[in-house]
Amino acid sequence: MSDKAPWITFRPELKVLDCTVRDGGLVNAHRFSDEFVRAVYQACVEAGIDYMEIGYKNSPKVFPKEKFGPWRHCDEADLKRVVGDHDPEKTGLKLAAMADAGKSDWETRIVPAAESPLSMIRVAFYAHQVSEAVDMIRYADELGYETTANLMAVSNITEEEIDTVLESIAPTPAGTMVIVDSFGHLYREQIDRLYKKYATALEGTGKEIGIHAHNNLQLAFANTIEAIILGCNRVDATMYGFGRGAGNCHTELLLGFLRNPKFEVRPVIEVIQKYLFPLRQQLDWGPSIPYNLTGQLNQHPRSAIEWREGPTPDDFLGFYDKLIAEM
Repeated sequence: MSDKAPWITFRPELKVLDCTVRDGGLVNAHRFSDEFVRAVYQACVEAGIDYMEIGYKNSPKVFPKEKFGPWRHCDEADLKRVVGDHDPEKTGLKLAAMADAGKSDWETRIVPAAESPLSMIRVAFYAHQVSEAVDMIRYADELGYETTANLMAVSNITEEEIDTVLESIAPTPAGTMVIVDSFGHLYREQIDRLYKKYATALEGTGKEIGIHAHNNLQLAFANTIEAIILGCNRVDATMYGFGRGAGNCHTELLLGFLRNPKFEVRPVIEVIQKYLFPLRQQLDWGPSIPYNLTGQLNQHPRSAIEWREGPTPDDFLGFYDKLIAEM
């Protein structure tokens, strides 16, 4: 008989993606120093993390370069300046970028994978954009990238819309279909239902199910654990929960939970102490009453972000009354 409890184990096929720079960049228009991005990159390598989402592959026409930092566009010159001759075989880390349907000049700005440090393109889309998302996935796959399909705001669409999306994504070469709780609204029971729906629709396709959780109800870590228990093998997190609004599942918590001996938490803590804790004094993210309220009401966090940036950021009652009046 084993002398260890049966739950103290790990699934080697489970992969962690850290999206600190990509999701955190939504807080400051992706205006990070090279030093910061390089530090996160090095921490991901040293921590044994599988993927690092280093930013977006979005259009400069939609996000002008004079207003947004380089990690909104992930030009190859910027990538190589920070990560050098990145080799995933040597580092154990693959780099990813997100391309939004409707916001990416994907037919011209995504270069062949052989010419880029990137290994993966994550295609993000709303339900009504699924046709373009399918085209993007196939295009990126033809260029040699791993791909994922990230259906956003899943808590705010109908069952029929979800079914249509899954039916469309099933025959594509996307390796992962991600449950994205954009509004931080989902509870465990909804994670269960969505996981089973996704898994059933994609059975036999070889696709993994992923989870990207937001922390409006302070359930991002719990919902990620629930998805893992159900069989999810692709999980997203950010260091110190750095991300738009209420933020995300914490990388440091997730690595500690997974029990995989290849993961090392210390490099992540070092980035938190040296970079993210000081940044937290300057930028607003993480659970708060306004973000909690938008999560409860299944609303996009933009209204809470605007309120937090306004003249009365701590007038929680005023924000609550405003939300209720607008419903």
